Amino acid sequence: MTRELTELQLMEQRILTDLREPLWRPFMRAIRRYRLIEPGDRIAVCVSGGKDSMLLAVLTRLLLRHSEVPFEAVFLVMDPGYSPENRRQVEQNVRRLGLDCTWIESDVFEASGAAAEAQRRPCFMCARMRRGCLYRHAQALGCNKIALGHHYDDVIETTLMAMLYGGQIQAMPPRLKAKNFPGMELIRPLYLVRERDICAWRDAFGLTFLRCACRFSAAGDEAGSARARVKRLIDELRAENPKVEQNIFNSIHRVQLDTLVGWKHRGEEHSFLEAWDD
Repeated sequence: MTRELTELQLMEQRILTDLREPLWRPFMRAIRRYRLIEPGDRIAVCVSGGKDSMLLAVLTRLLLRHSEVPFEAVFLVMDPGYSPENRRQVEQNVRRLGLDCTWIESDVFEASGAAAEAQRRPCFMCARMRRGCLYRHAQALGCNKIALGHHYDDVIETTLMAMLYGGQIQAMPPRLKAKNFPGMELIRPLYLVRERDICAWRDAFGLTFLRCACRFSAAGDEAGSARARVKRLIDELRAENPKVEQNIFNSIHRVQLDTLVGWKHRGEEHSFLEAWDD
């Protein structure tokens, strides 16, 4: 007699079968390519409530059962000051996905809004405060790494945003040492996973996740944000050149230093003139 699978078992089975190519393989390829997980790691998987981090948690739980590399993982959910409705939505998704999470209560939304009022940079302050809070709790739990749900599309969009709005060539690395938390690292295991494939996973199981739960952003602000404009720009460029996304991604792996006028390394600025007479 065939045993009927639960929704969660069916989801995990599909990730390893018909969703293997768009989700599992790029997830594993990023881990190997960038050496994101090493023997003895204890990783805090940070679940924000959105689709990306929720999928990251599901994939990491699967990896714990299938990995030949011994590591541990804990799942952290930080409430930065959600409305009751958003809090319930996150709690429902955590239960539905069968995640055993540790909750962190904080007032990051309120604190970041107040701190950024003069500079009008609440998103920057919020992200910085949330990350600091996650590092502190992860370290207290004996973790040496935190894992965030940034994906391939985040990488290429951030690269363009840094050039167009920040006036610098700056990428989003797959692995990063924490400046203010010695011994801690940040890793991005979804680095090679496309956002459209994360959306397909979400829709295949009828899941509903938070988008931007910030209390300081108006409902329509997201569509007019710099990131949204860059998304639309990439869409327009793709119509002319189907390889545009791949080219942007490859460009941060193939930087031609000999052609740069100036660069910064470990906080120190350099100029091409330094080697002019060599």
